[in-house]
Amino acid sequence: VQLVESGGASVQAGGSLRLSCVASGDTIDRYCMGWFRQIPDKEREGVAAVHTGGDITAYADSVKGRFTISKGSAKDDLFLEMTTLKPEDSATYYCAGGRTPRQLCSSALAQDFGYWGQGTQVTVS
Repeated sequence: VQLVESGGASVQAGGSLRLSCVASGDTIDRYCMGWFRQIPDKEREGVAAVHTGGDITAYADSVKGRFTISKGSAKDDLFLEMTTLKPEDSATYYCAGGRTPRQLCSSALAQDFGYWGQGTQVTVS
């Protein structure tokens, strides 16, 4: 599975962005899909996760109520709607996929995801 993110940009605090992730090479049906973010010299941080075989979602406390992860109608795409952006949301955002079972997807860690995109930069000032 190849994952390609897009949608990163520079925005002002309080603004919104929508990140997209498109999968190719195989369907991501029944995959645990997640968004992670990373800033230099820091560990990759889980932002949100959803299992494509169900509607259970999970969010980091820092983004609850502001970010929404969703699956596309095409089933091979994934989105992250980000609102009320803050400077501390600035990071490279990565889309990730793996075969973690649905009931464990909400607690999956970075090492549980076997497929990663190249990242898209979000800068909030």
